[in-house]
Amino acid sequence: MRFPGKGAATAVVLAAMAAVALPVAAQSSRDGIEGRVDRLEREMRAVQRKVFPGGAGQTVEPQITAPQQGPGAPGIPASGVVTDLTARVNALESQLSGLTGQIEQSQYRIRQLEDAFNAYKRSTDARLKALEDTASSVGGAETSAPVPGTRPATGGPTTSTPTRPTTPVAGVERPSTDDPAEDGYIYGFRLWSAKQYDKAIAELRTVVQKHPKHRRASYAQNLLGRALLDQGKPALAATAFFENYQKMPNGERAADSLYYLAQALVKMKKPASEVCKVYDELTQVYGDRISEAMKMDVATGRSASKCK
Repeated sequence: MRFPGKGAATAVVLAAMAAVALPVAAQSSRDGIEGRVDRLEREMRAVQRKVFPGGAGQTVEPQITAPQQGPGAPGIPASGVVTDLTARVNALESQLSGLTGQIEQSQYRIRQLEDAFNAYKRSTDARLKALEDTASSVGGAETSAPVPGTRPATGGPTTSTPTRPTTPVAGVERPSTDDPAEDGYIYGFRLWSAKQYDKAIAELRTVVQKHPKHRRASYAQNLLGRALLDQGKPALAATAFFENYQKMPNGERAADSLYYLAQALVKMKKPASEVCKVYDELTQVYGDRISEAMKMDVATGRSASKCK
């Protein structure tokens, strides 16, 4: 009997090591790809939660899933499993790319809608402000007209004349949308423009009380003060203006209320020093946010009160 020499023994050992190393290398490659798959699946689920925050079965399932396979024969490289895992990785990467594109498109559309809404809001606010200023400028020029169905009093005998139903010069329409705060403010504004101050005051107070967090609350409180001022009640108007500034300092009409507070103090014949303090507060707090027209009005008011 001949025993294998040293060279033959080495060949036998190397063959045995190769037989063991092949499945180990295949298993290592498989583990590495499975790690990539798990990571990609986690990332895709995170993207799905962002795209479909409510869930409701709207998630996207992987297009390729790993087939169910039994354990391979010992010593045989799992090349088929590696190929399947590679296909899963490619499918997941493709789906992630598609979902990322959908998110970017959705965010772009949202930004477009926000820009359009902000432009509409600015346009609406500018029109309302112009209407408020116009109505205020003509508010002092009231004209009296005879009431239909009556005669002026004279020294001679009077005769009764049948009265006819009176018709308002301009009807005041109440808007009706899905935003009650907006509707209430617009209706109060229309009542104020029609010089129906009592009804306007009641409507504007309701808006402030029922919708204190709505952006129109600041508008309503400021217009409430102006209605009281137009009604000849500067003390009540001053209180309304101060409350708007105190309770809603970031409101869109807080600066206006400070300006009109100074006007109310002038109507109350308060010392010029108090009026000037209000103008100082307005300039210090809102100086960089008030319009050029208001800056001119403040300068005129300071000059009239001889503010330093």
